[in-house]
Amino acid sequence: MTPRPGDGWVDCRCGHRHWGLHGAAGLLLVRPGPEPAVVLQHRSEWTHQGGTWGIPGGAREPQESAAQGALREAAEEAGIDPTVVQVVDERVLDHVDWSYTTVLAVLTVADLDVRPTDAESAEIRWVPLDQVEQRPLLPAFGTAWPALRQRIEDLLA
Repeated sequence: MTPRPGDGWVDCRCGHRHWGLHGAAGLLLVRPGPEPAVVLQHRSEWTHQGGTWGIPGGAREPQESAAQGALREAAEEAGIDPTVVQVVDERVLDHVDWSYTTVLAVLTVADLDVRPTDAESAEIRWVPLDQVEQRPLLPAFGTAWPALRQRIEDLLA
């Protein structure tokens, strides 16, 4: 894979290193219905925090909005066609030196086949809301999940 202009580590004042010279973004895609579900990515072992589950995402490119970056990454990693999703919200984790934006979107078609489309993903799948916490989650996603789940439930109400 050819490096992109946004690829690289940021040494943050929070004491951590974060991926994405211009920040990062991920797509939290919701499939509404009687059993709402979200797309989760099982990260390949060789990746940063590999073996955990989170959402498709990655480094933003220069001049790329969070939504553009999240949709691009979701297409690259999970085969998600951006024309079948509607962005409805964004949640920003701001570290001053770096930020991560969770882009919340709703599927606009009845269903969508999701699958790993690059080596960063060991598995991509629809996971019912009540089963998300049963997986070993990427630590930052695990911390954010309760508030994100509440936002999803509010949107679907």
